[in-house]
Amino acid sequence: MSSAAVPTTPFTIQHTPQVPEILAEVGCSLALTTYQAGKVILISSDGERLIQLPRTFEEPMGLAVDGDRMAVATKHSIVLLANEPRLAPTYPRQPDTYDALFVPRSVHFAGALAVHDMVFTDQGLIGVNTLFSCLFQLDPRFSFRPVWKPPFVTALAPEDRCHLNGLAAVDKEIRYATALGRSDTAGGWREGKERGGVLMHVPSGEILLDGLAMPHSPRVYDGVLYLLLSSTGELVAVEGARDGDGGDLRYEVVNRVPGFARGMARAGDYVFVATSLIRKQHTFGDLELAGRKDVVCGVTILHLPSGAIVGELKYLRSCEEIYDVQVLPGLKRPGLLGLHDETHRQALSMPEQTFWGREREPDA
Repeated sequence: MSSAAVPTTPFTIQHTPQVPEILAEVGCSLALTTYQAGKVILISSDGERLIQLPRTFEEPMGLAVDGDRMAVATKHSIVLLANEPRLAPTYPRQPDTYDALFVPRSVHFAGALAVHDMVFTDQGLIGVNTLFSCLFQLDPRFSFRPVWKPPFVTALAPEDRCHLNGLAAVDKEIRYATALGRSDTAGGWREGKERGGVLMHVPSGEILLDGLAMPHSPRVYDGVLYLLLSSTGELVAVEGARDGDGGDLRYEVVNRVPGFARGMARAGDYVFVATSLIRKQHTFGDLELAGRKDVVCGVTILHLPSGAIVGELKYLRSCEEIYDVQVLPGLKRPGLLGLHDETHRQALSMPEQTFWGREREPDA
């Protein structure tokens, strides 16, 4: 891969020249979550080079973005952030740097639910509660409010019965979900996990496809359902997927990416697919991918109309696994404040005004 080193430490990456060009062409930035490194990473372009901004969150996985809203699923909570561009030019630590600034606005303490994919819908934020094998909504009175479970799961229990992981929305309504097995026992998905995955139609509960190679990240683009087969590194297009219509469904491989494929987002004609290394001691350490030398942790860019790979970036150190990737449309250099950065406490906003406050001095 022809590459240019990005001068960031310790999250050093290599990338093909097309990556900053594509981000500049589309006019977007990327947001990644890596639970292994404990970061949400924003990646931006100035047209020639990439700029990274890693921020600390506790084992982040699921990431949802909708306009000026962002949600990050961490080990014990869901962090809700809002973009406040009026604060960006006067950000105390780097003034006149960012064109957007995502700041934490609330935290929902849900517990260690292993929350995977999340999507903003007309019913609010919907997430995948992998521990309890269900989809859920936030409710300030409870850890979570279940809204759906696969038809083969008979009871909600903290047992990760099927490793429910992915969901896709159409017109802001949940339509599809993926799981790694059709199991109703604690951890039952682990047996035969490499080829036991299922794609489900949420409104009807129908299983549309089974025998899948560890499906993740279902997404609907231009009316076509795509998903990632993680253990084979394949991006596939599902043919014939319609509301409640099982029909004669099949899938076609669009292309393969170099790693455990998980996390996908689209901007224009491009899709960004995240890949991870698989460590031997990992839950998936017995997969064939774990022993291969050609797998990388990074992001592969594909031209969706043709399926061709047109750009790649890979991490050389610090980051070995990525869970999710999202596009931040229209943002050329966004900023982000995490809970571990005390500056977020000073980011004050009202509908009409914004201020950078200061901590109250203790009484003498």
